Amino acid sequence: MKHILLIDDHPVVRLATIVIIRDALPAVTSWEAENFSDAVRIVASQHLDLVLLDINLPDGEGFQMIEKIRRYQPDVLILIFSGVDEEIYAAHYLRIGADGFISKNSSTPEIRAAILAVFEDGRYISKQVQQLFLQTHKSQEKPRTNPLAALSQRELEVMDLLLEGKWTKEIATSLNISGSSVSTYKARIFEKLGVATVIELYQRVMTLRRAF
Repeated sequence: MKHILLIDDHPVVRLATIVIIRDALPAVTSWEAENFSDAVRIVASQHLDLVLLDINLPDGEGFQMIEKIRRYQPDVLILIFSGVDEEIYAAHYLRIGADGFISKNSSTPEIRAAILAVFEDGRYISKQVQQLFLQTHKSQEKPRTNPLAALSQRELEVMDLLLEGKWTKEIATSLNISGSSVSTYKARIFEKLGVATVIELYQRVMTLRRAF
């Protein structure tokens, strides 16, 4: 019997994903959480084998969510299940401890295969991300073509919160860092992406996400 927690704020997505989970693993007990606060309560009280985690939650904590889950269950498998750009975010989440990353835009067979692969091999990386890793290591002299890939984990967190319209103080509270640190990260993001305002940042990010 496998014990799985699905964390996603969209009821339709949860319903469809639970169907896929039960098809892949007939002997399964599942829990659902629509926000991270509820998810933490479940993680703290129930034994889990796998957590499917959407990283864009209303009360999400970015990259810190993996660390928080593992404080309660160090050995639980964590499969990121999200609609964000896989080629930008997957490597970051895998680097900080996620066991896999599957896009919500993937087909049902691909999602099913990702769930089974994590249980069987302890890890899942899509063909797209595998290809990205190969290209990166194949020719180190070639710069990354997408400027978003040059942002650090913390810079991506700050960028996402800026795009949500959060102020410096709100970002500092959310990420548990100082306001001056937020300003520093913001300046680095603006420099790397060649923008001067949050509006320009939004336009730049939207353009890059359409282009890559």
